[in-house]
Amino acid sequence: MIEKLRNCFDEMVVYKDLRKSNFFSALSLPSFMRDWLLKKFEDESGQFDAEEVLQFVQTYLPRKDDWISIKNRVVMENERVRFLAKISVEISVEKKQVYFALPDYGLTYKDSIIEEGVWDNCKEDLLHGETWGMVELGYRSPEDADFLFSPETGSGSTAKGANKGKIKLTAFKPFCPYTVDIEYYKDARAEFSTSEWIDILLGAVDYNASGYADEETKLTMLTRLLPFLEKRLNLIELAPKGTGKSYLFGRVSRFGALPTDSKISRATLFYHKAKHTEGLVANNDFVVLDEIQTIQFGDVDEMRTILKAYLESGIIKIDSYERAADAGFILCGNIRKETMDNGGFSNMFEELPKSFHESALIDRFHGFIKGWNIPRMNEDMKISGWALNSEYFCSILHELRSDMSYRAIVDELVEVPDASDTRDTEAVKRIATAYLKLLFPNVRSASEISAADFKRYCLQRAYRMRDTIKTQLGILDSEYKGKDVPVFGIKEV
Repeated sequence: MIEKLRNCFDEMVVYKDLRKSNFFSALSLPSFMRDWLLKKFEDESGQFDAEEVLQFVQTYLPRKDDWISIKNRVVMENERVRFLAKISVEISVEKKQVYFALPDYGLTYKDSIIEEGVWDNCKEDLLHGETWGMVELGYRSPEDADFLFSPETGSGSTAKGANKGKIKLTAFKPFCPYTVDIEYYKDARAEFSTSEWIDILLGAVDYNASGYADEETKLTMLTRLLPFLEKRLNLIELAPKGTGKSYLFGRVSRFGALPTDSKISRATLFYHKAKHTEGLVANNDFVVLDEIQTIQFGDVDEMRTILKAYLESGIIKIDSYERAADAGFILCGNIRKETMDNGGFSNMFEELPKSFHESALIDRFHGFIKGWNIPRMNEDMKISGWALNSEYFCSILHELRSDMSYRAIVDELVEVPDASDTRDTEAVKRIATAYLKLLFPNVRSASEISAADFKRYCLQRAYRMRDTIKTQLGILDSEYKGKDVPVFGIKEV
């Protein structure tokens, strides 16, 4: 299979050795950055010069602690400094000016500027929300600040705030070094059996397929990827400690967010009213609240109201601010052994904080991942061999989010029971669509997948994930008791 993988995906395959080498773990790089470096420095046999990689990292991947040094070089030494960073932009309507932020280093919009000529050159790469790339920074001193020219009077005036120096963006190159060809990816999937493809997916996110006991365990692990490729897919996962929740959600993809602060505010997630800045939901494909038992909301009632509205409609509305977003929400927490040993019929949601003990909120989550079906992480489960580049793979999943053809196939195939609850129907279809994209991306029409495969790998799994939510709702709230999810059928095509 490895030879076939390398033949099909060529440059998008890298050699990963997470069992023997601690070189990259010592650098504390996310998977997408590590694989980008491997692609850049590995030879045909998967070997790389560690010193060469280390030198590149030290030069272009500064730590947060290096920010003061960078500011000194830019502001005091008047140098141009280039490095890889996550960047976002803000356009001021009042001042007709563009600002940027580097969230990982604490540089905010008020201390930065993107001048018109630079903006014209890089705006196409920066207009789509927070993104990664090679930034080049310089300094605009107070003496070089805005001078406003009026065509009506033919005179000029010094702009408000012109006495303030700014760190300016002088150049930007997007992180992705290649074109993501979705159609090629779809066609390549057809070269592999389903079992081979499952193993390839595990390798793409750093796991060794042979370290898992059976297909069900592999598929439960891969269920965590569903919000990566389906818009507004909301899941809850409770799992024992050490099953890799934080790693997969926080280190593999550059398109998601896993906040580390246990105190979560409306400004962090949705919108900062004083600063007029958007939160994580507006700028990411998914947002994960990990260690959910420890999460504290500043204003519980406000957060519940905003969260319920967003989970239902995909609209963030706070005072006069309103916008659509498509980030999925994932709640992750640990579960006690005595609770999980009861097969899902104990009150599992007692593991959630009291702010989530509301049936109307829980009902808006589409499915439940039984994390106890995922074994505790061990060395045998770490990838050691040729695998899909994580950065490339997650870019593919990101692009698949916008492909509506899979939902059309699901709509054509799924027979909805009479009087089925609308939320149940939407949840089952949305999860089944995500499984179809993940496991059978080559399917372009309903006739191209067998009823048996669709039922086994997509529909039944989606049904079980939603049914667990409804079972738990019945334990939480008597209004839901006995209202199980009806069995969905498959139409003849």
